[in-house]
Amino acid sequence: MRPKRSFLACLAFCLCLTGSAAERLHQSFDFDWKFTLTAPAGAAAPDFDDSAWTEVQLPHDWSMTLPYLSPQEGGSGAMGFMQGGLGWYRKSFAVPAAWKGRRVSLEFDGVYHRATVYVNGREVFFHPYGYTAFAVDITDELEPGRDNVVAVRVDHRDCPTSRWYSGSGIYRHVWLNVTDPVHVGLWGTSVTTPSVRAEQASVRVETRLENDTAKPVAVRLTSELADPAGRIILRRTSEASLPAAGQEVVAQEFVLDAPALWDLDTPQLYTLITTLRRGGRVVDRCETPFGIRDIRFDPDKGFFLNGRSVKMKGGDIHQDAGSLGAAIPDRAHERRIRLMKETGFNAIRCSHNPPAREFLDWCDRIGMLVIDESFDKWKSGYYAEWYDDWWKADLAAMVLRDRNHPCVVLWSVGNETREQGDVSGEGTARLAALRAECERLDPTRRVAVTTAPDYRRTFDRNGFNSAVEVVGYNYQEPFYDSDHAQFPDRIIYGSEVFPYYSPGRERMREYIERNPWYDYASRDFIFGYFMWAAIDYWGESSGWPSKAWPTGIYDMCMHEKPSAAFFRAVWKDDPIVKIAVEDPSLPLDRGKDMWTWPLLASHWNFPRHDNPQMVEVDVFTNCEAVELFVNEVSLGVRRTADYPNNTVKWRTPYKAGKIRAQGYNGGTEAASDELRTAGEAVALRLHTDRADLAADGQDLSYVEMELVDAQGLVVPDADRPVRVRVEGAGRFLCMDNGDTADSGAQLRADKPTFLGRAQAVVQAGRSAGPLRVIASAEGLPDAEILLIVR
Repeated sequence: MRPKRSFLACLAFCLCLTGSAAERLHQSFDFDWKFTLTAPAGAAAPDFDDSAWTEVQLPHDWSMTLPYLSPQEGGSGAMGFMQGGLGWYRKSFAVPAAWKGRRVSLEFDGVYHRATVYVNGREVFFHPYGYTAFAVDITDELEPGRDNVVAVRVDHRDCPTSRWYSGSGIYRHVWLNVTDPVHVGLWGTSVTTPSVRAEQASVRVETRLENDTAKPVAVRLTSELADPAGRIILRRTSEASLPAAGQEVVAQEFVLDAPALWDLDTPQLYTLITTLRRGGRVVDRCETPFGIRDIRFDPDKGFFLNGRSVKMKGGDIHQDAGSLGAAIPDRAHERRIRLMKETGFNAIRCSHNPPAREFLDWCDRIGMLVIDESFDKWKSGYYAEWYDDWWKADLAAMVLRDRNHPCVVLWSVGNETREQGDVSGEGTARLAALRAECERLDPTRRVAVTTAPDYRRTFDRNGFNSAVEVVGYNYQEPFYDSDHAQFPDRIIYGSEVFPYYSPGRERMREYIERNPWYDYASRDFIFGYFMWAAIDYWGESSGWPSKAWPTGIYDMCMHEKPSAAFFRAVWKDDPIVKIAVEDPSLPLDRGKDMWTWPLLASHWNFPRHDNPQMVEVDVFTNCEAVELFVNEVSLGVRRTADYPNNTVKWRTPYKAGKIRAQGYNGGTEAASDELRTAGEAVALRLHTDRADLAADGQDLSYVEMELVDAQGLVVPDADRPVRVRVEGAGRFLCMDNGDTADSGAQLRADKPTFLGRAQAVVQAGRSAGPLRVIASAEGLPDAEILLIVR
C-alpha cells in the first residue's frame, strides 16, 4: 500500500508554539488513552464500549507487560523471548467549534508496527514501518462541537520482525496540531550554514509555506534569529504569493559576525523564530533550534568539526532502554547520553533506524555527534514487502525531520544488506538511488552504507561500496590499510567494532587479545570507531535464558561495567587506575564469543577462592606505571607500556581484606583505586539521580537500591528479592537489576538484586506534591527516599 493523505512526519525539526486562536496549536496527545491486547469487532467505532480496556499513557510498549516465552513455547531470541500481538488504542477528545475552518492533524513519532489510524470509525491512514514518524490530516473526519474518537490498530502478530527487540505499540509521543489553512508546512523549515568561520558565518533559511484554501493568497514571512542567550540579533522579511491549494518555498539569507559555534564541549544553539502574516494578521508562528558548525570528511585525514580534527569515539545503540523497553520518556534519553559523554563517548550511531527526535534534541544540547540510520535491510527481512512503495517516504521522514539538528553529521541508509553481495548490479543501483534521494533532500551531508565482513570483498568487486562516498566497515580492521590504498577516495569508519578481541586477516574468529581501538587511534584516515554495542539491549540473545545482548560496557541500568574503565583510560586525559578481577566463574550472561570481554568483577568478595587460590587482577590505566597492594603489602611497580590494552596484570593469592592500586606519572602518584571485602548485608540503601521532578506526567527519577554492610560497602554475594512501593504524586514505572538472564517481569515492583544492586524507575504525575519510594528486602529494615514533584 502506498502512503496516502499523510504529511511526511517529522520532515524537519520545528517546535511550534501554542498561541492565539489564529496561530498554531501544538500540544501533547499522550494522556488518557485506552488499550486492549485483543481484537474486538467494531473497536474503531466512536460508540464502542471501551470501559473495560486498560488506561495507559504514551509512550507505551505492551511487549514489556507480557511474560517471556521460552523456546519451547515459541519464543524467539531475536525479540528477547518477548511477545508481540495485536493491540488497539482509543482516545476521545473534544473538538471546539472554534476549530472550524482550520486544519487538524495527528503526528505520531513512532508506532511499532503496521499502524492503522481511524477517526470516528473511518480509516484514514496506514503506516507499516515501525521506526519512522508520520502525521495524518484528520480535518475532514472531525465533528466540531462534540467528542471525537481516534483509534489505532497496531499489528505485531508477525513478531519477531526486526533482528533485535523492537517493542510493540505506540512507543513514542503523539501530538495534536491545529493550524490556519495558510501555514508553515509541517516541519517545513530548513536551516543550513553554507559558510562558517570563527569571525563570520552565513545562515540560509528555506521555509515551505502552504495554502490549503481555494484562492491565491499574499503573505509576509518574518524570520528572526535569536542567539544562545535568547536575544534577537537579526531579522529578515519577505513577501510571497501562494497559489490556490499550493505551496511555495521562500529562501532568506543571514550573515552573523563572531558566531557562537556548536561544538562538543560548547554546544551553542541558536533559534529561528518564524512568523507568518496574512493581511497583517499573524496566522502561524514556529521556533526552530539550530547550531552553527562546520563539518568536513577527508579520505586521508578523517573528520573535522569547525576546522579541528576529531576522532569519533562512538557506540552503536538500539533504541530500547532497559526495563522501559522501547517506550522511553524524554528524561531517559537525556540520562543515557549524559552518562555516555561522561565515560568519554563523543558519537553515537543509531542502529539501525532513526531515533526519537527527543534523543536528537538532547544530543544537540549535550554535544554528541550522531550518525542517523534509516534502515537495517532493504529487500530482505521484514521491510522487504514494503520497500518499493515506502522507501522514499520513510527516508524523507528521517532526513527532513532531522536535518536541522547540528548533532547529525552523516546519513546512513542501510546495514549489512543482502544487496552488498549482489552481482547483478541491482543492489548497487538501489544504493545509488538511496544516496541520490538523501542528497536531493539534504545536500549538506554525506551518505554512508555499512557492510558486513566479506573476506572475498564482493562488495568491492561488484561496485556496491563505490556507490557512496562513505563506507562503514563492520569488523573488518585487517583490511583497512589495503582498502585505503586501493580506494584512496573512500571515506572509511568502523561502524561496528568488537569491544575487546581483534579479528584476523584469514578468518574473523582468531580472538586476538589486542583491543581494536588501537587500529583507529593510529590511523588518521579512519574517522571513527563505534563499538558494538555500547549498551546492553533486549533481543539478539545467544540463547535461553539470556534475553538480551549482554556485552556492552553499560548494563541495562546504565551502570558502567568494569570494562568501561578501558575506554576511560584511552579516551580521556584524566589519570585513571581501575581495578577489575577476572574470574570465568562469575554469574554473568556470557553473550556471543567475539563480542565478549573476559568476565570481570569490580568487587573483592571471592570466599570460594579463600584457600588461597590465585586470581587475576587487571588494572585499567593511562598512567605510566602502577603499584598494587594486597592488604597493604606491595606487589611491586609495573610499567603500563609492558602490557597490552592499557591493562596492567597481576596474579596473586586471594586474601579477603583490601586491594589497592596506585598509578604514577613521572614517579608521582596521579590516581588510585581500591576494592574491599564486604561483610554481611545489614541495610538496604537508596539513592537517586534526581530528587526534584517536574509535574508533567513524564519526568523520571532513577532510584538505586543497594545491599550494604555495616561499613557501607555494597555486598555483591548476598542477593535477595526487593519489593518497591510508591506513594504520592507519581507512579512506579519499572524495575531492573542489570542481569540479562533474569526471568522476572520488568514492570513488576519486585525483583532480586544482582551483584548487590537493583534499580527502580518512578515517574512524576501531573500534580505537585511529595513522592515517596519505599523498598523492602527480606531480613533488612525498609528503606525510604523522598522525592518532590513541583
